[in-house]
Amino acid sequence: MLRKAATSALRRNASNTSTSGQARGLMTYVPSPGDARRQTVTLIPGDGIGPEVTGAVTRIVEALGAPIQWERFDDFGGLDSNGKPVTTVPKEVLDSIRRNQVCLKGTLFTPLSKTTATESLNVQMRKNLDSHVNLVHGFSLKGLPRGVIRHQDIDIVVIRENTEGEYSGLEHEVVPDVIESLKVITSVKSRRTAEYAFGYAYLNNRKRVTAVHKANIMKMSDGLFLKEFREVAKQYPMIQSSEIIVDNTCMQLVGKPEQFDVLVTPNLYGNLVANVVAGLCGGAGVVPGANVGDNVAIFEQGARHVGKDIAGKGIANPLATLLSTSMMFRHLNLPDFSDRLENATLAVVQSGDTSLLTPDLKGTGTTATFTNAVIKQLEKKSKGRYD
Repeated sequence: MLRKAATSALRRNASNTSTSGQARGLMTYVPSPGDARRQTVTLIPGDGIGPEVTGAVTRIVEALGAPIQWERFDDFGGLDSNGKPVTTVPKEVLDSIRRNQVCLKGTLFTPLSKTTATESLNVQMRKNLDSHVNLVHGFSLKGLPRGVIRHQDIDIVVIRENTEGEYSGLEHEVVPDVIESLKVITSVKSRRTAEYAFGYAYLNNRKRVTAVHKANIMKMSDGLFLKEFREVAKQYPMIQSSEIIVDNTCMQLVGKPEQFDVLVTPNLYGNLVANVVAGLCGGAGVVPGANVGDNVAIFEQGARHVGKDIAGKGIANPLATLLSTSMMFRHLNLPDFSDRLENATLAVVQSGDTSLLTPDLKGTGTTATFTNAVIKQLEKKSKGRYD
């Protein structure tokens, strides 16, 4: 997706350009019978800015004419109608995702309180559905105003184990004022995360996978993660493998992020590293992400920030959720809809018109101006070109 994919496509197809000016492959997409059927996707707008950015997506998907229908859960969030914390994910929500196998969601807010469950709603969903891999794609977008990004050649994918480690939810008070929190690492879950990372790299023509760890201190737990990583790496001799300590990872990301390709991490480190990557790429409103399991895929912002401080002000940035939707279309075998949505969205970002961009991108626009501009680009494409 995005820069690396676009660059390779341009090189392969420099002489094969449509009337819109967009490079495309020569060979046509061959669908299986029934691929044009309308597909049902679970939609969870969530909390904070979630309803606003998912609202932008539904408007644009309708304008795009994609064969998608939504099974919506507008009332599901971190607080109930009385303002009390919701502590469990409703069964009907989980059943919907299992049935549809694909979900688009905003972030769910879990208040910090000793009276709420140890696991957040987001973590509960991952464990219940075994969406065991979190994928975040960070990249440098051309056309963003000066100061939004500090590096021009970022193209990093962070693949994070999503169900164990420090998120195991095993905490207790040993004696008064002494808390023990257990970090659980297993060979099975470490291996499947490494297998996903190398499989992803292989299928997406990535050159290197780097394991992020703290095995110099946590010799048994992170040592087990590294052991499984090394075993899987042997199966992919065409892909370079390397290892780096997590604190050095953060320093290297800030100083020289272009050195990284695919990063694979245990749970907590992945959360930290992915948010550093998002910050380098323009913030939570830019970077797309997904949580993937054997039978489900949940698409959302790569940096899951609720944005409560700007909720309802009409200035939430829908870019990350739109790009996550483009990823979702590709996952659903709708490549043309994915390309059209991505191209129209990036055309707005790269137009140089800051009146269309939201304030987090140093623009003076709103959620509505950005959304309307993407729809306008889609309408122009239907007439022959993107601006």
